[in-house]
Formats: sequence, structure tokens, C-alpha cells
Amino acid sequence: MEKILLIGGGGHCRSVIDVIEQEDRFQIAGIIDKPELLGSKILNYEVIGSDDNLKVLSKKFNYALVTVGQIVSADLRIKLSTLLKELDFILPTVISPRAYVSKYAKIDEGTIIMHDAIVNANAQVGKNCIINTKALIEHDSIIKDYCHISTGTIVNGGVTIEENSFIGSNVTMKEAIVIKKNSFIKAGSVVK
Repeated sequence: MEKILLIGGGGHCRSVIDVIEQEDRFQIAGIIDKPELLGSKILNYEVIGSDDNLKVLSKKFNYALVTVGQIVSADLRIKLSTLLKELDFILPTVISPRAYVSKYAKIDEGTIIMHDAIVNANAQVGKNCIINTKALIEHDSIIKDYCHISTGTIVNGGVTIEENSFIGSNVTMKEAIVIKKNSFIKAGSVVK
């Protein structure tokens, strides 16, 4: 089993750990977080370094995944993903075994599909996205890079969500609309 580093040790990391353990494709080698957290544990996994250690760790590990969440801005996820790519880490796609992803859907690198999410036929999800628990991405929708689709959100058919957008929990979107780049849509909204 390949080893993977998790970059960021907050609440989103805890949820990602659960998905990775259930997917049973990677062994978590450790977590990268703030220097002052070195040696502490997140669930059963040790913080083994900070961003400053990634260059050295890239000689030992091939895989890494950004596990900081995204609410106000995608900037930190973009910065970390760019750093990992510069250091030649592979950013895998991680899909919960409890999720459904159509064989006709396309999911790009660094994206995680959480428990009970559904990604239907001909949907496209870009790089380094979070498709959170129980989110529904319907047919022919396009989720561009660095988007967070929160828990329970319904993205109806033919919707395009442009880069760096945050869609709050339980948002419902009318079909065939476009959500502009860097959008922030609050929880519970109905978007027409």
C-alpha cells in the first residue's frame, strides 16, 4: 500500500482520514501542520513536519493530499497544492467507498469525494476540490478547480461552478446556471 502525507491537520483532515481509511488504498504516513504541533496526534496519526519539511519528505514519499478545508477563500489550498506539485508529489483523487461516482464522470487530481456524495454521468470535477458528505453533483455539471461543495448541496444538471468557489451546506441550484469564479454562496440558499 502506498504511503500518503496529509497537508493540514484541522477538522477537514479528520474527515479525510476516515475516508482514506475506508478506501483502503493508502497508508497515512503522517500529517504536515504548524511547527508547534510537531509530535502531536490527530486521531491516530502523528504530525511529522511542517511546510518547511516538505522538500525533504518529497524524497521519501510520493503522494500527498491537501487536507485544509476551504470556506472564505481557496488561497491556502491553492498555495499548498502548487507547492506540492513543485516538489513532484502526486496528488491522488480520493473517493469514499460509500460515494457513487459514475464511470462517465471525470474527477481530477487532488479532489476528494466524501461519504454518501453522488457524482452522476458526464459531470466533471476539477483539481483539488472538496465534494463533501451527501453532496449531489448531477449530470453534465462542471465543477472547476478549487471548489468546495458543502454537505447536502444539490447541484442540478448542467450547472457550471467556476474556480475557487465555496458553496455552503444544503444549497440547491437550478439547472443550467453558471456560478461565477470566487463565489461564496451561504448555507441553505436556493440559487436560480
